[in-house]
Amino acid sequence: MYKKLSEDQIRKIIESGIDEFAAKGLAGASLVRIAGNAGVSVGVIYKYYKDKDDLFLSCVRFGLKELTEALKEVAFKSDDLEESLKSVVHTLIHHSKAKTSINRMYNEITSGGASQYAVMLAREIEEISALVYTDLLRKAKEEGMCEGDFDPALSAFFMDNLFMMLQFSYSCDYYRERMRLYCGDGVSGSDEIMERELVGFLKRALGIKKPGA
Repeated sequence: MYKKLSEDQIRKIIESGIDEFAAKGLAGASLVRIAGNAGVSVGVIYKYYKDKDDLFLSCVRFGLKELTEALKEVAFKSDDLEESLKSVVHTLIHHSKAKTSINRMYNEITSGGASQYAVMLAREIEEISALVYTDLLRKAKEEGMCEGDFDPALSAFFMDNLFMMLQFSYSCDYYRERMRLYCGDGVSGSDEIMERELVGFLKRALGIKKPGA
């Protein structure tokens, strides 16, 4: 008789899938390797997922949920925009280092490795962060936290471009080496310096003022 998998076993399948899709892409990924690394049979995977594509989408959504929950928790934690940005950048750096396979899987998507799902995944992956960052900047502008005049949606887009590259720089070999070439080993190896400099750049770009200033 078929025994239902525990949540921990399902999580192992997802984590094994994320590692495989990050390393091999959707086309090159193997359900046999995913099953073996998760300690289950391929038949068990087919009881939970229709096919490889279905597992791939589940892996993407699992990773998205983890990061989204972390960002939503810190983005509006403070009424000080600079402190909010510090919390977001800190979260992105530490999530990227702890969850490298998730970001490498996203990099595979952005490079065309899952082109049949590009539009759908772009909406799913980016829509929530777009809303969070746009609302954060709109609130700051309305409450006079910034000296400059800017479009919150466009500025959120530019800001997220920097955030996305930051995540890839901590997760993907090419972008990690690129960060070393630009910043040097000492700077690129220091999370504190990277966090301080990126927040400082955004602070100057947005004209952020301290509350009460």
